[in-house]
Amino acid sequence: MLMRLSVPKNREGSGSVMSMYWKTLLVVVLTAASASALRAQPVSPANLAGVGYDSHIELKWTASTSPNIIAYNIYRSASPDGPFALLRQVGASTPNALDFIGRIDTVFSYRVTALNSSGQESAPTSVQTATVAAMSDDDLMTMVQRYTFRYFWEHSHPVSGLARERLNSGDIVTTGGSGFGISAIPVAVERGFITRQEGLLRMIQIVSFLELRAQRYHGAFAHWLNGNTGATIPFSQFDNGGDLVETAFLMQGLLTVRSYFNQDVPLENSLRSTITRLWEDVEWGWYRRNDSNVLYWHWSPNYQWQMNFQLRGFNETMITYILGVASPTHGIPASLYHSGWASNGGFVTPAAYFGYPMYVGGFRGGPLFFAHYSYLGFDPRNKRDAYCNYFTRNRNHTLINREYCIANPKNHAGYGPDSWGLTASDNPWGYLAHEPVFDRDNGTIAPTAALSSMPYTPAQSMAALKHFYRNLGNRLWGYYGFTDAYNIGQNWFASSYLAIDQGPIIGMIENHRTGLLWDLFMANPEMQPALDSIGFIAEQSAVAPDLALPAEVLVYPNPSNGHFSIFLEAAESFTAQIQLTDALGRQVRNWGAFYIQNGENNLSFDTNELPAGVYQLRLTSGARRHTQRILVFHN
Repeated sequence: MLMRLSVPKNREGSGSVMSMYWKTLLVVVLTAASASALRAQPVSPANLAGVGYDSHIELKWTASTSPNIIAYNIYRSASPDGPFALLRQVGASTPNALDFIGRIDTVFSYRVTALNSSGQESAPTSVQTATVAAMSDDDLMTMVQRYTFRYFWEHSHPVSGLARERLNSGDIVTTGGSGFGISAIPVAVERGFITRQEGLLRMIQIVSFLELRAQRYHGAFAHWLNGNTGATIPFSQFDNGGDLVETAFLMQGLLTVRSYFNQDVPLENSLRSTITRLWEDVEWGWYRRNDSNVLYWHWSPNYQWQMNFQLRGFNETMITYILGVASPTHGIPASLYHSGWASNGGFVTPAAYFGYPMYVGGFRGGPLFFAHYSYLGFDPRNKRDAYCNYFTRNRNHTLINREYCIANPKNHAGYGPDSWGLTASDNPWGYLAHEPVFDRDNGTIAPTAALSSMPYTPAQSMAALKHFYRNLGNRLWGYYGFTDAYNIGQNWFASSYLAIDQGPIIGMIENHRTGLLWDLFMANPEMQPALDSIGFIAEQSAVAPDLALPAEVLVYPNPSNGHFSIFLEAAESFTAQIQLTDALGRQVRNWGAFYIQNGENNLSFDTNELPAGVYQLRLTSGARRHTQRILVFHN
């Protein structure tokens, strides 16, 4: 039966009354329709896909098209036929999830539903299965590179294409971190994460923004930029102008890419030309501050040289001097490398820690990013300047950092042979340049420290990668790879990602695997003449030691009261140097070389003359090593 509507009449204003009536009716109808829509079951997500890795499965799906979706429910089963149990719920803005299962070989099945604000759940997606299976070392490294690259590819600023400072930085993009991300683009193309065309178009977006919109100060960029406008965002009160070191990191990346996109086609020709203009516009000599014998980090049009930060090593700034000497337009004399960077040899360190010579740099080498930032492009292998071979120096720096974490003089929870790496990172109390010294070691380990050291200590860094992923991954592994840091003693795992920590992971792992970025950067024609003028000469670099001696090693009694013995069951004969260092890495005993025969060996040592305390026993045979803590006490 049809309902008849009675419409009120008004002879004098019937049009107005009619309009009001129909508007009211329309509101009622729309409100009813909206309520009905809310009561309707949401549309299911679509295209659920799952990819299995060594210890986790990644799920992705297409978002539901229904309004007011507030979450997705993820269900898992050991069988495609169920039963399915709720695994977890993720927010509506996150159509993906990681299921960290651990190191087991098995198949899991999944389905996903959408949930709206009325609490109604959609029908599930079709079932998707994925397998967790052991991965080779190469596959694990590729996985880490792929996930980490997402930070620069998917989380980049949409206007500039540059890297955001950290996960929730909004429009703040970072110059140096962008340089590291730019270096990762050739890696991503070669590894098949993106196509060459995609990488090329992203680079054109970036360099166009840098040339046409970004503020520059005598050719140098600020530390932070607004990713929309290119305007400088002050890094601190007086740091609102040119940052020469961040600019050097950016140029290192740009010159690496200039070598990579080398085809004689219009877009690649244009990209190379723009990079060359940006490179040649940097007035390295201006940052000498009135032709002094050292470079300065900052200059501001408002505050001039008020930051007053001279670039003297050893730290992360070596690449700044190399690029300054290499510049074809606004270069600095090679003598500045020695008077400024090397302080006329004043940065030489005639000391060894845990048995490793330091050559140059501060006590125990400083935070590990010193060994990474300048070496994404600059290849330190098989060459030395007047002071040292920097590959060997960086290898020793890394091993000292690791040995300190093994010795663990502050007894932090979670430190060990596979859980090491002190560098600048977030921590439970904020941010700190962590390093192996008492007041800068607060129990915080950053994965970037060990992973970015892969060229120097491949076996040790690979063991750390496996520990971070397989043992800690349920709290440390996310959509962009490893989060920034963790502190076991504080039961704290970062949720943050930082561009300057993510970038070196990709590039330095690749330099270990193929030397790609080293080869590309060093192929720039300006590089070798600069190194020649500085005085670099050929020298074979030391290789990183293996993790263990070819023997089972047992130290007893430990704690030791007056003596201890070393029992070795060797698979082959070899000679081992045996030393003892204190908790600070200083040698306290050198017992010399011992011949270890194939089979069982038992060696005894006296500790009566040693003060009570914690020591580090070191057995070394060529490139192989065994280290172990030993406690000495006296009745």
